[in-house]
Amino acid sequence: MTTGTDASLQDSARRHLWMHFTRLSSYDGHEVPVIVRGEGAYVYDQHGKRYLDGLSGLFVVQVGHGRREIAEAAARQASELAYFPLWSYAHPRAVELAERLASLAPGDLNRIFFTTGGSEAVESAWKLARQYFKSVGQPSRWKVISRDIAYHGTTMGALSITGVPDLKSVFEPLVPGAVKVPAANFYRAPEHGDDPVAFGRWAADEIERAILREGPDTVAAVFLEPVQNSGGCFTPPPGYLQRVREICDRYGVLLVSDEVICAFGRLGHYFAAERYGFQPDMITVAKGLTSGYSPLGALIASDRLVEPFLSGGRTFLHGYTFAGHPVSCAVALANLDVFEREGILDHVRKNEGAFREALESLSDLPIVGDVRGDGYFYGIELVKDKATKETFDDEESERLLRGFLSPRLFEAGLVCRADDRGDPVVQLAPTLVCGEEQFAEISSILRTVLEEAWKRI
Repeated sequence: MTTGTDASLQDSARRHLWMHFTRLSSYDGHEVPVIVRGEGAYVYDQHGKRYLDGLSGLFVVQVGHGRREIAEAAARQASELAYFPLWSYAHPRAVELAERLASLAPGDLNRIFFTTGGSEAVESAWKLARQYFKSVGQPSRWKVISRDIAYHGTTMGALSITGVPDLKSVFEPLVPGAVKVPAANFYRAPEHGDDPVAFGRWAADEIERAILREGPDTVAAVFLEPVQNSGGCFTPPPGYLQRVREICDRYGVLLVSDEVICAFGRLGHYFAAERYGFQPDMITVAKGLTSGYSPLGALIASDRLVEPFLSGGRTFLHGYTFAGHPVSCAVALANLDVFEREGILDHVRKNEGAFREALESLSDLPIVGDVRGDGYFYGIELVKDKATKETFDDEESERLLRGFLSPRLFEAGLVCRADDRGDPVVQLAPTLVCGEEQFAEISSILRTVLEEAWKRI
């Protein structure tokens, strides 16, 4: 039973708060979940109930909730310099963070263009690619290639790069020039049998075929997530990313690694490009850069991409008011200090096998078709028939995911994502401080709820 304060909060939430990607009608007869505090791997609602945060908020809170040292870093910076723009000025925290990120990024990715989030970072990468090619005498290069189902953001450019039709149709017409190729979904590639190398070569060659169809002199960049989030954690087949790099080099196309989710420890490295051994021309980041304690994103660009802007009167005609915010930069620096002091990357690499085992233990359930992912980033694809890999139709998926799994998993004490932007999946991305105790808790809750779901089917 809610107190007067709780009732007032609920009423205000229904009247005034517009929640993102949310069916507002869902709360006509139900409480709006209100999360009031977090500690380590867990969050608590307004009634004091504890939930295991199996999605790190939204693939964000890498070092866990309630880190006092990060909050104190924010307070110190706000009392010293709360805000100043990066438009023709610098401030110490932005300079320090840019230097630190350049030292961590692979290869010659030494120039940091700050944003306030991931969509803006992707938007900035496309704009930089366009202006760069105009600056070097190749003005016809303005198109980009990305993959089906992939999610790259919500701003109009990033949404155009996104490959999820249902997210795009209501906003059309979008920015022209965004071309799609197949996702690297080995589970749904029966023609390649048990040969992931052959599948990876085919999937990479689809990018080359798209470049040739569009005309190599019109293509500016290829955007891809090392592990594709939307669709359920498609990991790169062996050799796939290296072949994409070769194809981009062959045709003079830039390779953008969208690591808004994959960077900062999610896969056990600061950058996924390190884990998978390929060199992008740009990396887009956000989320785990600050562990969510303050908003911040960045485009990390190679030395050659900034060269046209280092002399003469040319300017990259792009920017954001709150990009590189002093408080956010101070938070990011404190977050990276935690990574180093507590060995967060080593912890993920040491424990990712146990996480995989905990999730693969669910493979005996008839509803579990595939368990895939790396690091602390996994998807469980749900099927009607394991032998044939038959999936659920739209109506069944609606009833399964929104009608049952999403509310039931939350009720059972697990924050995760039940998603059908591709085939139905449950996604897990726990905070990077989690260990075997939390893995067992995740597995136990999932087993109970998925067994209930199968009985309903």
